[in-house]
Amino acid sequence: MSLSYQQMKIAVPLVIKAGNVPSIVGEAGIGKSALVEEIAASMGAKLYTTVVSLSEKGDLAIPVPPLTERSFVTTQHYGTLANVQFGYSETLVAIVKQAEAHPDQPIIWFLDEFNRGTQAVQSELMNLVLQRQVNSLKLPDQVHIVIAENPDSTMENFADSDYGVTAGDAAIRDRTVRLVMKAAVDDWLLWAQQPQSDGQPRIHELVAKYIRLHPNLLAPVDHEKDLYPTPRAWARVSGNLRQLEQLDEKTQETLAADLFSGDLGSEVGAAFAKFVAQHGQQLSVADLIDHSTQLQFVAEVDRLTAVRQWVKELTKYPITQYPAQFKNCLYALSPDGRFAVVQDLGEQAAAAEQIKALYQAANENPGGDQEQLYRLLEQITVEAGD
Repeated sequence: MSLSYQQMKIAVPLVIKAGNVPSIVGEAGIGKSALVEEIAASMGAKLYTTVVSLSEKGDLAIPVPPLTERSFVTTQHYGTLANVQFGYSETLVAIVKQAEAHPDQPIIWFLDEFNRGTQAVQSELMNLVLQRQVNSLKLPDQVHIVIAENPDSTMENFADSDYGVTAGDAAIRDRTVRLVMKAAVDDWLLWAQQPQSDGQPRIHELVAKYIRLHPNLLAPVDHEKDLYPTPRAWARVSGNLRQLEQLDEKTQETLAADLFSGDLGSEVGAAFAKFVAQHGQQLSVADLIDHSTQLQFVAEVDRLTAVRQWVKELTKYPITQYPAQFKNCLYALSPDGRFAVVQDLGEQAAAAEQIKALYQAANENPGGDQEQLYRLLEQITVEAGD
């Protein structure tokens, strides 16, 4: 079970108002930090963020003797704390001062990348999360803690997760409400089109258009490569693209593929670079028919999208009429792409009659284009079953 961005905007405040600690679990780059920022704004809360993975043991309340009176911060209602800069203590000082100055304003302390911190750091945070206390200091009631974690293999439905995390203590799991966040294309596109202070949408129109055409590339499940698309990666690509467009066209062409690959991985980065070079113009079925022998110059993901569109338009462009072109298109695809197209054919009513016609033509005219296409479709089906 998982919730979309928009659903999380409802669920997280609900958990906070109930007096509980939400634990937001999601893939890296999915938008957990942006979510908490938006929730804090909607609640009128002051937001403080600590990245736990960057913290060291002792940051919370490290003893630094000898301490003078000036080394301590004494609060009016919440106790005393040693003011050790650059660790959690400095954040706690700021939180307590904010609470005393604005007693009616809610405060959210966001502990990001919680389970990417060491076991020692997590242990130091136990009382903070569970008991709302650090030594003699008690957190003001208006302070709400929200934690974010990456999936780990001990979590339900994440057995194959390979993040470098330290599994949370059982006490943390028992005292927090786990809310699993998923990447939802419609939610992301809605967020992407919201205007920034300069009036431009958050995400470049070509990035948004590419995700509409290839929704599976917003946050692919496959993490085998060290670089892969995430919502946060696409946001960086959007910013880089806006800067790239300010350069001359030749420089844009030289830099685009490598620049985008640095966020998306080489395959998707190169495909998006070609999409940008074409100014967002996708291949049409007519393009496939006219240029079926030149598809090696088109990114795989765009080839597949166009061929699958042809399958949807079989009544307009029968494969019995263009067997050589359709065959060339299939050969230009990867094995997985070919299988996807054959699956699509199996779901189209018009395809059954056309494949039957190919079979009849194969018997009547051996060696012709229609027989070659029929044998290729047959071969793909057999290979997929092996």
